[in-house]
Amino acid sequence: MNSEMITFVLYFVALMGVALYFYKKDHQGNQETFFLGGRQMGPWVTALSAQASDMSAWLLMGLPGSILAFGFGQIWIGIGLALGTAANWILCARRLRVFSEKADDSITIPQFLANRFDADTKTLQVICAFIFLFAYTIYVASAFVAGTTVFSTLFPNISTTAAMIIFALLIVFYTLFGGFTAVCWTDFFQGMLMMIALMAVPIVVILSKQELDTSLLTQIYEYTDANGSVVTCDFGGGLFNASLSEILTGLAWGLGYFGMPHIIIRFMSIEKPSDIKKASTIAIVWVVISLGCACLIAYMGRMIVAEELLPAGMQKIVFITMARKFFPSAISGLLLAAIIAASVSTADSQLLVASSSFTADLYTNFKKDVSEKEAVLVGRIVVVIIAVIAYLIASSKGAGAQAIMNLVENAWGAFGASFGPVIILSLFWRDFNYKGAVAGIVAGFAVDLIWLFAGFSASTGIYELLPGFIAGGLVGFIVAKATPTLDKEVAVYDKARAADASAN
Repeated sequence: MNSEMITFVLYFVALMGVALYFYKKDHQGNQETFFLGGRQMGPWVTALSAQASDMSAWLLMGLPGSILAFGFGQIWIGIGLALGTAANWILCARRLRVFSEKADDSITIPQFLANRFDADTKTLQVICAFIFLFAYTIYVASAFVAGTTVFSTLFPNISTTAAMIIFALLIVFYTLFGGFTAVCWTDFFQGMLMMIALMAVPIVVILSKQELDTSLLTQIYEYTDANGSVVTCDFGGGLFNASLSEILTGLAWGLGYFGMPHIIIRFMSIEKPSDIKKASTIAIVWVVISLGCACLIAYMGRMIVAEELLPAGMQKIVFITMARKFFPSAISGLLLAAIIAASVSTADSQLLVASSSFTADLYTNFKKDVSEKEAVLVGRIVVVIIAVIAYLIASSKGAGAQAIMNLVENAWGAFGASFGPVIILSLFWRDFNYKGAVAGIVAGFAVDLIWLFAGFSASTGIYELLPGFIAGGLVGFIVAKATPTLDKEVAVYDKARAADASAN
């Protein structure tokens, strides 16, 4: 075992230690402790765990790989995500923290939406929970595939099946034993590692005085993809030479944050609403630095390793290639651990949110007198069940399974279009009501899917999240205006706003 592998393994042994520590510390806790950390998270942990669970391996592989291959137009995705992150933290974080507590101490997003309107029916909560379970199971399957790809790249002697099993067990272990607190703390460390790794590569390239020949940016490459199609890799002429559809699509990615449950659940977990300001600053600085460095790695990589990677269609390993090229094996092992850490930090959060939705939004609604101990146990069992189903999807080679996996890239849009406008309206509009929320979720979800499957995304180049988000917001607003808002719905809003004004 070389020094790269030793460093890599030691990092994950440390992560398992964190999980065991919090299991010993919190194993007698209740639902709020297991699913929300007892609302005791500090600003640093809240901020970095939110961003680490958001970005996943996409930040170190997908984004720089896409920019390396297709150029400046892809940078608009990073810009959109940075703006969306800032807007979400500044506008929604503090209010969601206060509102969720005052709305009958809600511990899940579906529970919050139901309690925000003091609904007598659990229809909205149940619909949301089923959407969460379905989408997040596929999301976790996608994370298994991404993590396995990286694991196999780093350890080519391990079979794909063995790599996927190891990766799945790793995620389930500390999600199962540690709960939300362990997930947040491990995501905190992983968020730090991800940012350091992304910063280290361009800094060392500059310090090494590596020759960067900008004339190589104009070089056009081609490769044949898995479907037999020839893909042209043209870097383009500049950021503002991108097409209007590329710019709108890139910026639209930021809208997804407002409806992404595994991210905004972090807002509900912070200890004090007054800590949100500090957490917002930390999160925004982290995302700007990390996204900026990812773009810089791709830019430099186009001049250093494009000839090696693009003819083979291997742009996704640009970070791995650059790390191994400029660092000794012991340090590159730690940098490469950041990629697996990024995959893990997303999958664990998604498992926990899906589990909490089943337990808090379905199980306790249909079974009476559920004890806290029973609810936590059920939550842990659901984590295992979802992980097993996700593994079966991820490991299947059939066409049907591949079709399901291909839908994952659109799940961000579906979540953002369905829940984003409704979350915003529920936090900022006093007269928003239950019927408007239901209509907004259905309309956003429907338009997102119609735009995608009718081929409009491909023909217009416009990401389906944008029309879905607009439709969800407009329909939610119109229906709420056209139907009466009950006094009890206004009372919840007023109680939360009063608490927000006096919170510290």
